Amino acid sequence: MDRLGIWASSLCALHCLLLPILIPLLPIVGAAFFAQDWFERGILSFSMIIGFWALFSGFYRYHRQLYPLYSLVLGGIIYWNKDIFGEQYEPFTIAIGAMLIVGAHIVNLKLCKSCQDCESGCSSEN
Repeated sequence: MDRLGIWASSLCALHCLLLPILIPLLPIVGAAFFAQDWFERGILSFSMIIGFWALFSGFYRYHRQLYPLYSLVLGGIIYWNKDIFGEQYEPFTIAIGAMLIVGAHIVNLKLCKSCQDCESGCSSEN
């Protein structure tokens, strides 16, 4: 699930960052819906659902660490409000939000792997 979350978050960031370049081409190929706000929010919502599923699973089954969830939530809030500082800063807020989301998945993967490798179980050690 973490790998799927990383993929979905990265796809969402790529969509938002490349969209200004592709907007003139969208009507030509009949894909104007890619520029719609509902489409962007849908991708982000899908990414956050996968993220919560993966991170809660890692939390309960392995590591009991909350900071990957904090990073996911913060990244989602920043990403959802990408235009809060104005259109000129939107690529930066998108990048920061996406990095926090992807980073949460990477940290969760590492925490889960380290707990699977230890013999006595990580939940009691942390």
